[in-house]
Amino acid sequence: MIWLALGLALFLGIHLTRALAPRWRDAQIARLGEKGWKGLHTLLSLAGFGLIVWGYSQARLDPVVLWAPIRGMNHLAALLVLIAMIFMAAAYVPRNHIKARLKHPMTLSVKVWALAHLLANNTLADMMLFGSFLVWSVLVFRAARRRPAPALAAPTAGGTAATVVVGIALWAFFAFWAHAAWFGIAPLGR
Repeated sequence: MIWLALGLALFLGIHLTRALAPRWRDAQIARLGEKGWKGLHTLLSLAGFGLIVWGYSQARLDPVVLWAPIRGMNHLAALLVLIAMIFMAAAYVPRNHIKARLKHPMTLSVKVWALAHLLANNTLADMMLFGSFLVWSVLVFRAARRRPAPALAAPTAGGTAATVVVGIALWAFFAFWAHAAWFGIAPLGR
């Protein structure tokens, strides 16, 4: 599980610089330039993500089970992931009431997604992976709430409706196809 831990430290660490080390981040941008910083950020993110995928896949070969699965948690997790997908869509679909109200829907999306997966899974690798993302999202959300919210265009009912439709479509794509195809687990069974 060392590769999973290293990947999480690298991926989440670079994504925490704005929240926890803004002066250091600004110094790196001044030293490397905007493009240089983005290049380094991308390189470390991809390396971290690759290590997460590798480490988690290796940990699944010989899982350390922490408790017996709790009946019905996959259904609760599916509902929470639906909410997370709508929040994720709200981060990108323009002029929606969800983003106007929540201010940081992507971070909340990660928080709800991680919580859902913590409820539905029972191995040490799951706790490391999803627990790390939950802690990361809490830290980033707290830091983001301290900064002034960006100005947004006035939300519309159409923007909100589009957000919900896109979120439901993303959820259905993952729940009924991608999760099984990419991760080997059908969250709602077949």
